[in-house]
Order: sequence, then C-alpha cells, then structure tokens
Amino acid sequence: MMLIISTGLYASASTDTLIFKNGNIMDGEIKSMDRGVVVVSTDYSDSDLKIKWEEIQEISTQTDFFITLSDGRKFYGRITSRDASTVNIITLTGLVFECDLNDVVYLKPYEKSFFDRLYASIDVGLSLAKAQNLRQFTTRSTIGYRTREWSLDASFNSMNTTQNEVEPINRSDGEINYLYILPRRWYSIATVSLLSNTDQKLDLRMNAQLGLGRFIIRTNSSYWGINLGANRNVERYSGETADRNTWEGYLGSELNLFDIGDLNLLTNITVYPGITEKGRWRSDFNLNTKYDLPYDLYINVGLTINYDNRPAEGASETDYVVQTGLGWEW
Repeated sequence: MMLIISTGLYASASTDTLIFKNGNIMDGEIKSMDRGVVVVSTDYSDSDLKIKWEEIQEISTQTDFFITLSDGRKFYGRITSRDASTVNIITLTGLVFECDLNDVVYLKPYEKSFFDRLYASIDVGLSLAKAQNLRQFTTRSTIGYRTREWSLDASFNSMNTTQNEVEPINRSDGEINYLYILPRRWYSIATVSLLSNTDQKLDLRMNAQLGLGRFIIRTNSSYWGINLGANRNVERYSGETADRNTWEGYLGSELNLFDIGDLNLLTNITVYPGITEKGRWRSDFNLNTKYDLPYDLYINVGLTINYDNRPAEGASETDYVVQTGLGWEW
C-alpha cells in the first residue's frame, strides 16, 4: 500500500492527522471509516485515499464525527490518541471517554449532505448459446440511505431465460429493509420482500417481517448478527394450488466479511417455521461474493436457494439460482 507523506507545505490546509505503524504521518480530512477502511482527502492527491484502519497507530482529528464502537456505543465528537493503542473520544458536550483504537468501527463526519449518505450498485450478466437459441439475462442492484441512527436499503434481482421448445423461466425478487440502531449492539428491523418464481409456480410471494436483532461480532473487518421475529406471508400461485395467507415466525443470521483484500463476502440464511400452517417451514439462503476492480467496478457472483417443504402442486421443493455479472458502485 502506498502512503503519501505530508509536509509543512500542506499542514495549514489539513484538519486531521494519522500516524502509521511504520512512522509515516499523513495530514488531511477524514471522509469516513467503515468496514476497516478509512477514506482520507488530501490537498496533494486528486482522488481520496483508502487506507486500512489496522495500519494506523495514532490519530488526531479536528473534525467532529459520528463514532460507533464495537460494543455498539455511539458518540459525537473528536478522537485523539493517548498512546499507540488507546484513544480519547471528546464529545460535543466536552465529556471524555477512553477506548482502544481497534474498538472504533465506524466514523462519519457529523454534518453530511443527502448524497453523502446515499449508496448504490448495479451489475448485469448475459449468457448466449447457439444450442436451442439460449438467451439469459440477469441483473442485481441495490440502493440505500444511512443516517446516524437508522438505515433504509432496497435491492432487486432478476433472471430471465428463453430457449427453443422450452417454456421461459423468469425469476425476480426484491426487498426493502429498515434498520434502527439500539444501544449495546441491538437493533430493530422491518422488512418487506417480494418473490416471483416460475419454477415454484409463484406468481407472487410477499413477506412482511418485524423483528429484533443483535450483533454477535462487529469489528473493522467483519460482522455477524442474528435476528428473530414474526412474518406475514401472502402467496399467489399459478395452476391449481390455492392462494395462501399465513403467519410465520422467522430466525435469521447474517455474516459479512469485508476486509479480505479486494474480496467481500456476504451470506445470510432465514428459516420460517409455520404458525398458522402447522408443519410447514421454509428457508432462504443467500451468498454474495464481490471482487473489487479499479474505477469502482466489481465482479459479482451470487447464489440464492429457496426451500419450501409444502410447495405448490407440481412444483419443486427447492429452487436455486447462480448469477454472475460485472457491476459498478458508488
């Protein structure tokens, strides 16, 4: 990793200072720190610099930040190192809290515009084959918005396949999540998801979930959380299967590894035991890997598996889809 060293020529324009484990010093403006990467803007670079948080030994900021620690505590204020491993958090009200530097997992400047809190990505895939005139088109997309206390994100994925002498295969799913951060690593979550799947003869499945979760692990390189709650399941089928309107419980777990070089891995599984339809249970599993390329491009590989022990008449219990694509994010 290349480190750009500050000199007295730029010191007057700098607001924050980082001292690295190799003794190098950088002056600039910290734009953010999340998932183990700190983003710094300097006068001597045309683009923002991305630096691993683990390379930093000491820090001193003049910028006020929204600060999150690994135990879930949140502060508003500045950070100043006491020694090579300990920092003081000086809040906006003047209170001082001491913690380990590695306990800091999230930094965002206190005052941010709407577009600074917005993030999005989209990737597409295309498969063509002469055999039976096979055509397959896939898309995966996300968009989200984060504030100090809550986040709202949405995703949409689709796959459409056609070939001679075979019925078209169409699969699409979408999801909207609202998450509110609570003290001590707890959070509340509300989700609405939609699924349409010709293989399982689903014209539409709508899930509306409300639950409570907790981060078991939350560090600068990963997090693992579990959540549980209740789900309203509304299903509309093609064919002879009667439509369903049921209540279910749900138990979910999510693991995110985001500091393994240029590779990111996100996986989650949710199990739905029936409440009003006794003996029925379903599960959804997702695995996404993303390899970062230059210019905010990436290669994505995603796997989704849906299971239902009581599917529609003539439909399979299990359905899966593997998607690959080239994408762009901001």
